[in-house]
Amino acid sequence: MIVRRSAAVLATTAVIGTAFAPAALAADSSPSPSASQAMPSGLYGSTDPTYDGVWRQSLALLAQDTVGVEPAAKAVDWLTGQQCASGAFAPYRADATAKCDAKTMVDTNNTAAAVQALAALGGHDAETGKAVAWLKSVQNKDGGWGYVAGGASDANSTSVVIGALAAAGEKPADVSQGGKSPYDALMTLSIACAGEGSGGGFAFQPDKKGKLAANADATAAAVLGSLGKGFVTTAGKTTTSGYVCGATEKLTPAEAARNGASYLSNALNGTPYLKSAMPGAKDQPDYGNTADAVVALAADGWTEDAQKPLAWLEKNYGAWAAKAGPAAYAQLIFAAHATGTDPRDFGGADLVKQLGATGPATDASDHSAAASDEKKDEKKKDDDKGLGVWWIVGVGLVAGIGIGFLISGRNKKQQL
Repeated sequence: MIVRRSAAVLATTAVIGTAFAPAALAADSSPSPSASQAMPSGLYGSTDPTYDGVWRQSLALLAQDTVGVEPAAKAVDWLTGQQCASGAFAPYRADATAKCDAKTMVDTNNTAAAVQALAALGGHDAETGKAVAWLKSVQNKDGGWGYVAGGASDANSTSVVIGALAAAGEKPADVSQGGKSPYDALMTLSIACAGEGSGGGFAFQPDKKGKLAANADATAAAVLGSLGKGFVTTAGKTTTSGYVCGATEKLTPAEAARNGASYLSNALNGTPYLKSAMPGAKDQPDYGNTADAVVALAADGWTEDAQKPLAWLEKNYGAWAAKAGPAAYAQLIFAAHATGTDPRDFGGADLVKQLGATGPATDASDHSAAASDEKKDEKKKDDDKGLGVWWIVGVGLVAGIGIGFLISGRNKKQQL
């Protein structure tokens, strides 16, 4: 559930069927702001925010809140200022004082990501209430959501909205259209088991012939969605030893999530990372999708299976995250949090500090991150006491090339 692809590349891809995301591309292809374009002082990241501003801001704020860091007020204000009167969010509005109109490309993924962040921060009931009302108003008759209002439902968009509903105190199962809930929509995208090691995953959307093809990006998102969880979660307590993808006539969301986790585990059996599905990237690692898979596996209790890809990320994330920016660091923090790993000692590096360096200085210093190794534990205790192209890009963000967790580089999937 979660957008990761570069706007430059997404703009050249064909629309297939998207985000967190928003799916995943090399962030180094992201365009930089033009000399005449001043970057908002409250915005995280230094690349062009046109296609992922709200997404990366939401993930950054949510990640900071998850580790007990109070974001800068102007960073939060920037996000709330991006909201349209309808309650929806677009990826980026350069002039937030201008009224949103029919040309403002609002979408479900950025709106749902903003809800998750603002709900976690607290004190933003008015903004989250309006956003949730808008999301409900554009729910499809099959119970799901597409990237844009009225678009065909997909696994990534539906899942990121489920996370938003849960974060806002709603019961996703009770949010329905035509008698269908978001879980009904996800179950139609769950692929039946066809023996050990195959099946069990989720498709982003059916193809033109109505057939389903599993991909890891949509599956990682849908596992969380089926469990009623958002980007931030902790490890489940179920045991998975010897589990074989289960085939029943009608799966419950929990059963579909378990099958999806089994699919991800099998996909990670040969290598400790998931491979990119982008053209020309054969056998290349998909860092963002791997991080999302770690979160999904942990959420369903597959903690042992999550350890190998997590360890691989700890050793190899550096160059990718430095190029991909704030959403990448946020995804890694979510993966660390889900597995009980210290994000301030992630392969010997401090993810919290690295994320913070991509945005405005926080209002309350994160002393535990800045302290020396000898004083880190003591300081942490002290702190604890104180505590056109638009359509192509939009769909690409969420689905990737037939993949989807919206914004590596789940909405730009960065839904990477």
